[in-house]
Amino acid sequence: MFEEFFHTTVDYIASGIEFLAVVLIALVFIYALIGSIASIGKKDISVYRKYKIMIAKVLQTGLEFLVAADIIRTVIVKPDLEEVLVLGLLVLIRTFLSWTLILESEGRWPWQPEAEETKIIKE
Repeated sequence: MFEEFFHTTVDYIASGIEFLAVVLIALVFIYALIGSIASIGKKDISVYRKYKIMIAKVLQTGLEFLVAADIIRTVIVKPDLEEVLVLGLLVLIRTFLSWTLILESEGRWPWQPEAEETKIIKE
């Protein structure tokens, strides 16, 4: 009985983390969109660049939240071989997505040093 309660609770926690990831992505997307629309008359390419970086960063953060939820759910709730293999595949796909988001937003792979111009834009 306690084990079932524990698994249910952990499953709810994992679902809460997933929900938090979705809300975070949606709120930052709306915030970035409103900021970009407000700056549309400036005709400055850095507005688009900042928007793109902001969206990429929140997507990376959301992916990390989703991976954390999947790890919690797999390790605690369903710790069988099939679920672990699915988790491994999900982590692999989300890692690839994270790398491509960094490449798209910063113009470099995660293991490459950050360019000086990128540091200036972030500040």
